[in-house]
Amino acid sequence: MEIHNIPPLYDGKSKILILGSFPSVKSREGQFFYHHPQNRYWKVMAAVLGCWIPETIEEKKHMILSHHVAMWDVIASCEITGSSDSSIKNVVPNDIGRLLGETEIEKIYTNGGTAHKYFQKYIQKNIKREDIVLPSTSPANAAWSLERLIAAWKDKIRLDLDAD
Repeated sequence: MEIHNIPPLYDGKSKILILGSFPSVKSREGQFFYHHPQNRYWKVMAAVLGCWIPETIEEKKHMILSHHVAMWDVIASCEITGSSDSSIKNVVPNDIGRLLGETEIEKIYTNGGTAHKYFQKYIQKNIKREDIVLPSTSPANAAWSLERLIAAWKDKIRLDLDAD
């Protein structure tokens, strides 16, 4: 059983929540979201938010929080082989309801089909909120170019996320 070792990234001003499924091996080792250099999440978010691509964990945290975004994953623990989403079994979900109670989150986005599937199965009925599915930024989603991902994410994330 693998345990999610990355705390949620949010503050009381967070307006949107982006949920992944479960951290990759690289993310668990680095103890931060989308830590694998091949994952396109940080490039996509920088383009969506109109920022430089952050390099350090502190820069990533600042970019996300200053734009009122929150980040976490649907799964708190599970059995998983490496980073393979298709191998996920025995899921224990994260307490997304608690996070929602501490924020101003208006919209929930899931990063890819696996996050969406587990959100629908374990979270949605408890919080009574829908998610908006975004194409996965994972390098395994090779059918989507970086440019196509950026366009799709910009098209769906239409909230005003002005920095303070």
